[in-house]
Amino acid sequence: MTLWVLTILGLGALIGADFFIGRKPHDVSVKEAGIWTVVWIVLAALFGLGLLVFGNSQASGEFFAGYVTEKSLSVDNLFVFVLIMAKFSVPSHLQQRVLLVGVLIALVLRAIFIAAGAAIIASFSWVFYLFGAFLIYTAWKLIQEARSDEEEDDWEENRLLKTVEKKFGVADRYHGTKLFIVNNGKRVLTPLMVVMLAIGTTDILFALDSIPAIFGLTQDPYIVFTANAFALMGLRQLYFLIGGLLKKLVHLSYGLSVILGFIGVKLVLHALHESGVHVPEITIPFSLAVIGGVLVITTITSLIASRKQAQREAAEAAASPALPEDTSKDSVEA
Repeated sequence: MTLWVLTILGLGALIGADFFIGRKPHDVSVKEAGIWTVVWIVLAALFGLGLLVFGNSQASGEFFAGYVTEKSLSVDNLFVFVLIMAKFSVPSHLQQRVLLVGVLIALVLRAIFIAAGAAIIASFSWVFYLFGAFLIYTAWKLIQEARSDEEEDDWEENRLLKTVEKKFGVADRYHGTKLFIVNNGKRVLTPLMVVMLAIGTTDILFALDSIPAIFGLTQDPYIVFTANAFALMGLRQLYFLIGGLLKKLVHLSYGLSVILGFIGVKLVLHALHESGVHVPEITIPFSLAVIGGVLVITTITSLIASRKQAQREAAEAAASPALPEDTSKDSVEA
């Protein structure tokens, strides 16, 4: 309990410092985003090393494997975050505040998911079969979506968000950093509050994949929570850092599907082992090597494919003759 309290207080202090530094709405530069992305990664690395020094290599390895997995899965979240920002036409100087509060909401909701998952696992060991099967199914679904070549160009509000908007009402424009305003004597939400809720509640869908995935790497709720916390808290800076590079990660879905499928198989093997079946179990160092290797290969192949696509488009544009301008009377009338 002492460790949990100290950890939550430490994370709270880091979040408070992050909020204090970015309290004034402003456009986040690539330099600022890069510096803070490195800071959060270094803090996560120091925490993992702390587990190695004050705990053991098993705990440290599980944390790093979980952190890398959650970080890679969180990059997929950024695609949806971009769609949400565009859907609500969020001003660029307010996007930092939206992501900060939205990620905090997501962190609280994930903590609830983690507590529920830990309680279920402690009571029913067979749940590993369900987690494993679900991850393998999700991996197959990701591959099918990637092969369909259909780009998601819109985002629909979930039922919870629609209910909140209907009950409280929403202002017709942004009012700085205000979350509520009084309109005709009635207290209503501002669009800023709505988009914060959208970011936070949409993360529930991603938690359905990521929570079973990390439980496939470790059954320690403390490591599951801290790995999720560090992965999420650096997500805001990562959004501004690689926002323009997201479309270049064309093979990301394939990489994530391999990772989820791999962890799904690991969960099934673990469940069989717990049931007394003599099967090989996948170790944490091997898991970390596979996850890291898949991410590196996916990134390299994505950048190569994106460059070739850009070259093809440039060549096609150069080969296409420019349409002559026709200023004749017939043309104008047409």
